[in-house]
Amino acid sequence: MTAAKGTSADATRPKEAASPGGRQAKAAPRAKRAAAAKSTAKSTAKSTAKSAPEATGTGNADGRPVGGKPESHLAMVRRARRINRELAEVYPYAHPELDFRNPFELLLATVLSAQTTDLRVNQTTPGLFAAYPTPEDLAAANPEEVEEIIRPTGFFRAKTRSIMGIAVALRDEFGGEVPGRLEDLVKLPGVGRKTANVVLGNVFGVPGITVDTHFGRLARRFKWTEQDDPEKVEAEICAIFPKSEWTMLSHRVVFHGRRICHARKPACGACPIAPLCPSYGEGETDPEKARKLLKYEKGGLPGQRLSPPPDYPGQPAPPLGAG
Repeated sequence: MTAAKGTSADATRPKEAASPGGRQAKAAPRAKRAAAAKSTAKSTAKSTAKSAPEATGTGNADGRPVGGKPESHLAMVRRARRINRELAEVYPYAHPELDFRNPFELLLATVLSAQTTDLRVNQTTPGLFAAYPTPEDLAAANPEEVEEIIRPTGFFRAKTRSIMGIAVALRDEFGGEVPGRLEDLVKLPGVGRKTANVVLGNVFGVPGITVDTHFGRLARRFKWTEQDDPEKVEAEICAIFPKSEWTMLSHRVVFHGRRICHARKPACGACPIAPLCPSYGEGETDPEKARKLLKYEKGGLPGQRLSPPPDYPGQPAPPLGAG
């Protein structure tokens, strides 16, 4: 019975399966086709992985697609610090873009910069500081005359109340001097943490993160934070970087935001830190078109300060009414 069953099975088996030579002859082309398909798939996958960050801007710094494994906190910190180092090479001349000669002038200029450009403030403050060089002078001024001087900065009535209130407080409570402590500065009229950190970092050498509209925008684009509240942004960024870097980091990020990483149309195709940016592709990626979006010294245009630092490579800004 066993032999008969075996004979019956052999008789019904397809001829190519019954022949060892036939099996090998048919299997060889299939194996070659499978190997070729596998090789092509690998090649395509590698090509896509390499080109995705460049072509679409959806890759992380190491080439992983954003849709893949989420970036760890440690990886984000390393990437953030590398961005800071890269920005330090791009903007070795980064500085506060308000003209000032002493703490009092920087304090007032920073308050006046709300809802306007540093350029407009720099074009306005020479007349203000010439008329009222000290807190005592400004505290005794005629408000209407102050309003007329600072009118070009916008919201001039509210700003007049703030800067004259500051002058009175400095005269009456601080001996006519700008205090060098955060807790004292934020008690002054119109002074918040941003303004206080500008003054502390640039005239008193006290490190601080300045979260203005540019800094907050880039911090979110870089995926350093998801916060919108400036104080929460400040707290999270402070935890990423060494304290010694806080002030210069602020200048570098703000410089980059004003020159390349614009709010409406960032110049992604001309960005020197594009390989590190998870938001690459939100703006113009064509290099030639992107270069036309660059501003200030990066675009061959005047800067914002009438009296820039000696190492600034661009042109000074024109006075108010010039050009």
